[in-house]
Amino acid sequence: MPTRAMSKSNEADLFYASIPVFDSFGGLMEPALYKPLPDDWTIGIADIVQSTKAIRENRYRSVNMAGAAVIAALKNALGGSDFPFVFGGDGASFAVPAQDLARAHEALAATTAWVKNDLGLVMKAALVPVACARAQGTDVRVARFAPSPNVTYAMFSGGGLEWADGAMRRGEFAVVPPPPGVRPDLTGLSCRFEEMPAARGLVLSLLIVAAGGANPDAFRAVIEDIVSVIAKSPDMSNPVPLAGLRLRWPSAGAGLEARAARNAGIPLVVRRGAVLARTLIYYFILRYGIRVGRFVPATYLQQVVENSDFRKFADGLRMVLDCTPDLADAIEKRLEAAASAGTVRYGLHRQDAAVMTCFAPSPTDSNHLHFIDGARGGYASAATALKTMTALGEANGHISP
Repeated sequence: MPTRAMSKSNEADLFYASIPVFDSFGGLMEPALYKPLPDDWTIGIADIVQSTKAIRENRYRSVNMAGAAVIAALKNALGGSDFPFVFGGDGASFAVPAQDLARAHEALAATTAWVKNDLGLVMKAALVPVACARAQGTDVRVARFAPSPNVTYAMFSGGGLEWADGAMRRGEFAVVPPPPGVRPDLTGLSCRFEEMPAARGLVLSLLIVAAGGANPDAFRAVIEDIVSVIAKSPDMSNPVPLAGLRLRWPSAGAGLEARAARNAGIPLVVRRGAVLARTLIYYFILRYGIRVGRFVPATYLQQVVENSDFRKFADGLRMVLDCTPDLADAIEKRLEAAASAGTVRYGLHRQDAAVMTCFAPSPTDSNHLHFIDGARGGYASAATALKTMTALGEANGHISP
């Protein structure tokens, strides 16, 4: 399997930097790719309460902005150093070493306050020691997937992330809100691109996890089958086509970007004006392909496509696909059979578009991150479908579709 050795950055992320990178998504279930996190690391979990209700109220951009804000705040608090994280649509998960825990705690607490005060949403958050997850019989193993030469995204296995999420929902390991006035540094966080309408028929949000007591080999076979089917589709059903990247001014996310501005002492209307001025320049540069110093618009837009985070594994397969109805039906039929066999639990949600939230501290660097979700419910609605299946399975004594 192709791998690339990544350069080590600083002492804080030495372990993570030492994990070999794989660039073939079809190999994501290979156990050798996943390395156990050290016992002194901590898992971070954040999730929007009642995200499905917020999405029904057409606040999906706010929900996605809140989830991406967790990653942006951590990235900025840790000086841009690399650490494993997963964007979940209505939240995020990550892991940090002991020496970064205090800064991670401050950033996460500040983000929960910002989400409440500026977005009007409630975010639960928890910091769970890896050792505690292991004490419950789960593990936390991490791999590094490179969708392009520019970025890597973390993959998690072992069940520890899922256990930590359950602990957070039970109110355990909760992050205490910060003092009034504390704000996270969300520099680089934006959502300037317009919705991306489905080009092949529909946008499918997909969550697949192992059913309780499932045979690991059978679960691996299902995931590999699904990925293999998707790999045969054009561009692996990437919902971010170069031709589909659309900008308008003012952008639909300008208000959210203004709320993410660092200086809370400046009135929101002034911050919004600054964002409008800045994004007008951005719009003209990208719209007309104007080269500015080292910034080449065509290169940047190609990197947006390549760097997009539309596929991942975090104790289960998570994908946002732009696919044909036939492909969506084939995926669902395969999952129905696997669920009937007691191998998987899953949630699907079909919609007409995808949406992108971006983290780009420097437009001239190639490592800008782009988080993808469905625009009409996305991962949150797929998670609701998965929970419904789980509840029905528990009521019947087994998992059934």
